[in-house]
Amino acid sequence: MAETVTIPKEEYKSLKKKASFADDVLIQLEASLKDVEAGRISPAVH
Repeated sequence: MAETVTIPKEEYKSLKKKASFADDVLIQLEASLKDVEAGRISPAVH
């Protein structure tokens, strides 16, 4: 059985933006890890 929660519309919009941002960060992290595994990342030179 699903529960229903009522929140203000602005809070809902904020939570949706945060969820979207988190998804984007995870996708970028996954891509970066694949690049490291494939050897496409070179050490930084200072």
